[in-house]
Amino acid sequence: MHTEEDFCVSSYSEGFPVKLKNIRRVPEKLHIRGALPDPGLPAVAIVGARMCTPYGKNQAYRFAAELARQGVQIISGLAQGIDSMAHEGALSVVGGKTFGVLGCGLDVVYPRQNAGLYKRVAQNGGLISEFPEGMPPKAANFPQRNRLISGLADIVLVIEAREKSGSLITVDFALEQGRSVYALPGRVDDALSQGCNRLIAQGAGIACSPDMLLEELKIERNRTACVEERNNFGLASDLELVYSCLDFEPKSVQAIQETCGMPTLQLLQVLVELEIKGMAREIMKSYYVRQS
Repeated sequence: MHTEEDFCVSSYSEGFPVKLKNIRRVPEKLHIRGALPDPGLPAVAIVGARMCTPYGKNQAYRFAAELARQGVQIISGLAQGIDSMAHEGALSVVGGKTFGVLGCGLDVVYPRQNAGLYKRVAQNGGLISEFPEGMPPKAANFPQRNRLISGLADIVLVIEAREKSGSLITVDFALEQGRSVYALPGRVDDALSQGCNRLIAQGAGIACSPDMLLEELKIERNRTACVEERNNFGLASDLELVYSCLDFEPKSVQAIQETCGMPTLQLLQVLVELEIKGMAREIMKSYYVRQS
């Protein structure tokens, strides 16, 4: 999968990200497909649980879309769950930029079901890895790549995390690097909210809305911003969410449901509406593709 878009920058080169030059264990080189984040623009890392709730997915998508709409670059790890929805939220905005930091080589798609998302992130931002081509997604690689996710960002936002979660490793790196940390509050009896609630108790910012992060970044919300929604068809949020879960390769209703967390009957109604709008097509029974 090596393409002409792939390139490499060493830590001694002029093009190496300034934000990474002062972190612990500066990577010797970075492999990039697409582009690196613009150092002149703010960036927020959104991380969280792979096995997340529909609430978490919706919030990851909403925060990413609202921040991207105001020109904020979204950084995440292209994992299932919160990471994927953060990338999707940024991609839902015309001009939205998102960057995926990998725990494997650029030529290795992990997880496999994110193949379509990999391509879209590379086209609307970039894929970044310190690992050479052919490097498989070893478990030890992911804590290592987390320091780059936080290092490339100005703020780290945690959306759903268990008390012992890989996302909290990213938080540790963020604090060491002097980045601000925010967490999405959740129910006290929900295991997926325990990590976030503990972070808030320890002094993390409470992410009640994207406006709180924009305020920290000193960005005044531009309600008539030149970046319009990519799918500006007057879509209700349910339609926008389901559309973001579709790809140009067929997906079953079950696979779509696993991504968006919507009840079956509601999902089928939304898919029918998307078909009517010409934005989705059922190519065989219970298998749908995205329409441009």
